[in-house]
Amino acid sequence: MGWDFDDFEPVEDDEPANSRGRFLNFLIGAAVGVITLVLITSLVLTTVAHLLMDDTPVRRSVTRDQPSQADLVNANYRPSNWVEPNLFQIITPTPVAPDVVVQADAEHALLINIYERVNPSVVNIEVVSRFHSDTDVIDSSGSGFVLDMDGHIVTNSHVIREANEILVTFYDGYVIEAQIIGVDDYSDLAVIRVDPARSPLVPVMLGDSNTLQVGQRVIAIGNPFGLDGSMTVGIVSALGRSLPSAQLLDPNSYAGYSNPSIIQLDAAVNPGNSGGPLLDSYGQVIGINTAIRTENGVFQGIAFAVPVNTMKRVVPQLIQTGFAEYSWLGIQSPPNELGTSVAALADELGFPVRSGVMVSQVVADSPAYRAGLQGGTEEVQVRGVFVPTNGDIVVAINGMMVHDIDDLTAFLVENTSPGDTVVLTIVRNGQTLDVDVTLGVRPR
Repeated sequence: MGWDFDDFEPVEDDEPANSRGRFLNFLIGAAVGVITLVLITSLVLTTVAHLLMDDTPVRRSVTRDQPSQADLVNANYRPSNWVEPNLFQIITPTPVAPDVVVQADAEHALLINIYERVNPSVVNIEVVSRFHSDTDVIDSSGSGFVLDMDGHIVTNSHVIREANEILVTFYDGYVIEAQIIGVDDYSDLAVIRVDPARSPLVPVMLGDSNTLQVGQRVIAIGNPFGLDGSMTVGIVSALGRSLPSAQLLDPNSYAGYSNPSIIQLDAAVNPGNSGGPLLDSYGQVIGINTAIRTENGVFQGIAFAVPVNTMKRVVPQLIQTGFAEYSWLGIQSPPNELGTSVAALADELGFPVRSGVMVSQVVADSPAYRAGLQGGTEEVQVRGVFVPTNGDIVVAINGMMVHDIDDLTAFLVENTSPGDTVVLTIVRNGQTLDVDVTLGVRPR
């Protein structure tokens, strides 16, 4: 089955219908053209207007109600003297007056002056020990300062201990070998000497450590970690500390005598500062830096210095004889560190005084023994320590009050020599007595 094309005939054209279609198409095309022309014209005009239009914003006038004359009178309008500030001057203020700067820099000027005056007196000390004498290996280093024009230099005992060779470097870099003159482990002080004819000697000035007060400014100059000529500043943190200097150096060779009147300070003192001078605001030596309290080997806020008044008693002996002798009384007392001082136990044990030195024992054939001082025969145990309750209590020496054994030791070290006679004021059985005691030589 198929399609027979002979059955179909072509449709004839409808002439009126074609005319209407062409006219409708013409109208639609004309409308589209007009719309397109309008859009293009608008785009062109908008672009031209944007390029030619002024950017200044148009200000619109706003109509406000005008205040009445009464309102103006009540507001008290009047001319003002205000002037717009100069922004440039606000950003960069006018410098302060020169006298203000001078006052603010007064402390800096003081420190600069002290450094320039004292630093030439400070030396760096390097030590080759006996163990490394064949290799010239530097075992340790520290500081020191020139004492006099004879070439004597003061430092710490622990700085030059076991030294086979000592090299001294002056502020100008000059290096010279030094010899040991004297060593005292009890005070941790030592004296070495360089050839005065070959050395740039600038002696220090000595002050008075007995006039120091807590809070007073102190300056340290030394060679921490080998950094020569370093200055640091702090204050006196405390006075009257004691250090077991000799025992720290050799715990097997020394009895329990402490280094008294130690100065505590907060100036940054580190390894290498040992033996250097501690100065007051006049540039005078009031101490010799000797130790730090530390858990890691470096400064942690607490340092110690031997008072210059101890040095004044010890160093002349070291120069003269090579060793130092100390006055000896020959009494023993419970240690303050255990909380067994007279002040701590006065109320608890009914002592007749509130400070002093409890005599727990008198050493046989000592100056105190020959003077008739008495130790305690009755004891009570307090905080794990046996404390005498009926021994003598020393309350003064040569009329100066002593609070504890550290005070008494400090007075003996700084103010007496073996062979001197002192007056001890003691309390015995409720009575206050004076007794003369001729001091001996502390056993070595």
